[in-house]
Order: sequence, then C-alpha cells, then structure tokens
Amino acid sequence: MAQTTLFSKSEIDRRVAEMGAEITRDLAGSELIALCVLKGAMFFCSDLMRHIAFDVALDFIQVSSYGDQKTSSGVVTLLKEPQLDMRGKSVLIVEDIIDSGLSMNEVFRYIKLDRGAREVRTATFLDKPTARKVPFKADYVGFSIDPKFVIGYGLDYAEKYRNVPDIQVLGD
Repeated sequence: MAQTTLFSKSEIDRRVAEMGAEITRDLAGSELIALCVLKGAMFFCSDLMRHIAFDVALDFIQVSSYGDQKTSSGVVTLLKEPQLDMRGKSVLIVEDIIDSGLSMNEVFRYIKLDRGAREVRTATFLDKPTARKVPFKADYVGFSIDPKFVIGYGLDYAEKYRNVPDIQVLGD
C-alpha cells in the first residue's frame, strides 16, 4: 500500500512540545494522572509527558470499538482498566485519534463517573471533527484532519505501521 506523508516527525515534535507547554500552563499545581489510551497513544503520551514541566503520574486504559480494521463497530469495550486511584484527582486522557467520538466519550464518562476523578481533560494527537457520531471536543488537539485513514506515530492498520515516525495517509 502506498502512503503519503501528512505530518513529518519535525512537525509532530514541534506540536507535541507546544501541547506540553499548554498543559503545563493550565494544570500546574494539580495532582495529575496522564491516562494513556492503549495501544495507539503510547508514542504520543510518552513524548507529551516529557514536555509537561511538573510531576505527572501515568496509568493506562485500553478500549476497543473497531469491528473491522478501518471502521468503528459503535460498541466500546473496556479491555484494560487503570490501576491508580483517580478519586479527587485531575486526569488527562491521552488519545491518539478521535474520530467518531464514541470511545473518548465512553472513557471520559468512565473516568469521571465510575472512577471519581475531580477533573477530566483530554489530549488527542489527531482529531477528525467531521467524523463525529457523538459530540465531543478535546481540550488539547495536536492536529485536526479530514476523515482519512492514517498510520504512524502509534497509529496502526492491522497492528502494522505503528513505528513509522511520520503521520501518513494509508493508500489503497
């Protein structure tokens, strides 16, 4: 499959540093937990945390909403629960991409209502606002894109391409 580069590694590095500065400005002084949504957000979360200028705890959650490899099934399944106590704390959900909004909406609800977080904010590396099936607006957005299928920097197709350093549009 042919790919074309949408965002280079240097563009990614620059934007992630800016996001870290925004989060530092907005959340400094809070007891913050970065909640990395596995597997795709792993690269983004790691880089983002290096740009947050105060102590941040780290935990992981894994959900699935994909029926086939390119489209959401509409059903969100929790595959891995976070381990840290989030009651009364600030949580930053770190996601690789928001498209339909179904997964992020469910994770947000779960962390706020079921896990008792005091404050929940969201950081997504990529946002596809025109692909929403439910309303959702992230607090921090790396890049907004059209509804294209992209790979790289943690995003995959059939568990391949996560290690590509750029964001590329997957061709046919």
